Amino acid sequence: MMFFRSIAFFLLISGALLAQSVYTKTDVDVCNSKFRLAVDNNLKEKPINEIIEQIGKSFIGLGYEASALDKSDTENLVVHLTGLDCYTFLENTLVLSRCVKSGNTTFNDYLKGLENIRYRNGKMDGYASRLHYFTDWIYDCGKRGIVKDITKELGGIPYKKEINFMSTHPASYRQLKDNPTLVNDIKAIEKNINSRKYYYIPKESVAELEKGIKSGDLIAITTSIEGLDVSHVGIAVREKDGRIHFMHSPSPGKKIQITPQPLSEYLAANKKQTGIMVIRAEDKL
Repeated sequence: MMFFRSIAFFLLISGALLAQSVYTKTDVDVCNSKFRLAVDNNLKEKPINEIIEQIGKSFIGLGYEASALDKSDTENLVVHLTGLDCYTFLENTLVLSRCVKSGNTTFNDYLKGLENIRYRNGKMDGYASRLHYFTDWIYDCGKRGIVKDITKELGGIPYKKEINFMSTHPASYRQLKDNPTLVNDIKAIEKNINSRKYYYIPKESVAELEKGIKSGDLIAITTSIEGLDVSHVGIAVREKDGRIHFMHSPSPGKKIQITPQPLSEYLAANKKQTGIMVIRAEDKL
């Protein structure tokens, strides 16, 4: 298998086949460069949210890469650090930051951490085990002590919405197209999501409530798109103006950046964005 301009490597982790990993030498180099950055700036001694902010900022200027995880019919632990969409930007920043905080900074440690937060219960077991819906990711990583959903305590209100986008749009997903068994698996996951309680901060309230948000908090943007829970994710950054801005990988053709305007103004400019969920990484690993 070839990935872009480098030969893909496959790794067996810890003597047992925990996940088949696909990555390039460049990915290894990028990962190690983040760990060197952490050493040079003594990040290990800082709170996890500050580590997330600094690791996230080290990706600024990197281009957007869509669908990097879905180029194969087989589910693999795909590493692609040379281009990130909004979700892979957030997850890789979190994984690298957790590695730094724990002092486990080999590439193998990174791979284990990536599998741990990308898949349900931390184990890759086919396409349906990937945490596709961000609300499902919040729940799964929350119950395992990786993150905490602080939306309600910041003043969030109930987020009432029927989540079914993937099962009702199977043709939009390579793995679901012409695979009714897998679609049924996704329906079962959606049913579980819909049985839980979630909260969000309406975008009209973000400016008022942003004082409780810290740099390095994870931000999920809720959407009016039918059947979908979250349409975009990124990282909060408190800028020199004292306001919370949004560090994210915006869209194809654009690069990872921090919004020039505060998060509340960014949301106001997008009619389909309805509000935010705020997720805080746990400092105790």
